[in-house]
Amino acid sequence: MGNSESSNDGKSGSSKGRIYNFSAGPAMLPVDVLEQAQKDMLNWNGSGMGVMEMSHRGKEFVSIAKAAEADLRTLLKIPENYKVLFMQGGATTQFAAIPFNLTTPEDTIDFVETGAWSTKAIKEAKKYCKVNVAATSKAENFTHIPEESNWTLTPGGKLVHICYNETIGGVEFKDIPRCADDVTLVADMSSDFLSKPVDVSKFGMIYAGAQKNVGPAGVTIVIIREDLIGKARADCPAMFDYKLAADNDSMYNTPPCYGIYICGLVFKKLLSIGGLEKVEEYNLKKCALIYDAIDGSEGFYKAPVAKNCRSCMNIPFTMASKELETEFFAEAAKRNMVQLAGHKSVGGIRVSVYNAMPMEGAEAIAQLMQ
Repeated sequence: MGNSESSNDGKSGSSKGRIYNFSAGPAMLPVDVLEQAQKDMLNWNGSGMGVMEMSHRGKEFVSIAKAAEADLRTLLKIPENYKVLFMQGGATTQFAAIPFNLTTPEDTIDFVETGAWSTKAIKEAKKYCKVNVAATSKAENFTHIPEESNWTLTPGGKLVHICYNETIGGVEFKDIPRCADDVTLVADMSSDFLSKPVDVSKFGMIYAGAQKNVGPAGVTIVIIREDLIGKARADCPAMFDYKLAADNDSMYNTPPCYGIYICGLVFKKLLSIGGLEKVEEYNLKKCALIYDAIDGSEGFYKAPVAKNCRSCMNIPFTMASKELETEFFAEAAKRNMVQLAGHKSVGGIRVSVYNAMPMEGAEAIAQLMQ
C-alpha cells in the first residue's frame, strides 16, 4: 500500500528526498497522506484554519472524527454492538485501564506471555488485580507462541489477554484463540493493527497505539464490546473510564485532534486500495522477500522465531558478530535505509515493514542482504 519510493539517483529511497525508514514506531506514513496533510495545513477544506487550530467541539473537527470512525468501522467490519474510542496515553496506558474497567481486585486475568510487551502488561496488571500466566515462551526467549492446548487458564476465568504481534521479538498470532463463549478475549494489536483482516466479533476488546500502522504517536484506538462498558471501579481515573469516553464521543477532554485526523486519512487510503484483504496481500509479499533472503543465506542471517509465527510486520535476525551487523547498518545507511537496529534489550537487526513501507523498500533491503 506504500507509495512508490523509487530513486532516480542510483540510491535507494525516494526521488523526493525521502529515505526508507524501517523504524518500529513511530513509523513512516504513506506519502500521499502526508501530502494531503501538507495541503490542509493552513486551510482545511476551505475552513480558513488548520486542523491543529480547530476546536474539538466545532463542526469541522466533529466531522473529521466521525468520518474517521466510520471508515475504521468499514475497514474492520466492526459490529454495531462495539464502541470505537480514540484515547490517549499509548497502548501502555491500557495495561492499567483494562483492570480498572474489566475486573475487580479479586478477579484474575489470564495472560499469554509471548514477549516484552505482554510481559509489561502482566507487570502492570499485577498492581490492580490477580494475574495468571496461562502460558509463556520466556524459557525459549520468546521465539514461539505456546500451543493453545497447553494454556492453563483459570477455572471460571472471564478474561484472557494476548499481544497479537510482539514488536520486539517478532512473533505474531496467525489465528484467533478459540476461547469459550463466556470468556472475554482482549488483544493488544499495536504493531499489526489494520495489517490484515480480523474478525472483531471474536474479541471483547482490541486496542492499539496508532504510531506503527495508522498515524502519529498520541492516539490509542480502543474497540470494545458494549456490554463490557460501564463496569469501571469507583476509583478508576476519569481518563481511563471507557464509559466516560464512550458517552462523550472520545471528547471528555481535548482529544489528540491532529493524530485522529491523520488516522482518518490513512483509513481512507486503505479503503481506496481495496481494504484489508489487499493490504494483507501486499504485506505478505513484502515480508516474504526478507524472510526468503534470510532462509536462503545458508545461516549467514539467523532468524530466531519459529516459522509458523513469524511476524509480517517486525522481522528480527542476527549475524555472526556485532562487527558484521555494524557493517550492515553502515551499508544500509549508504543506500538510504535507516532504523534497522534491533531493540536495545535484544540487539541484532530488526526490519519493520508496516503498511506504509512500499514494496521498493522491501526489495531494497532484500537486495542488500544478497
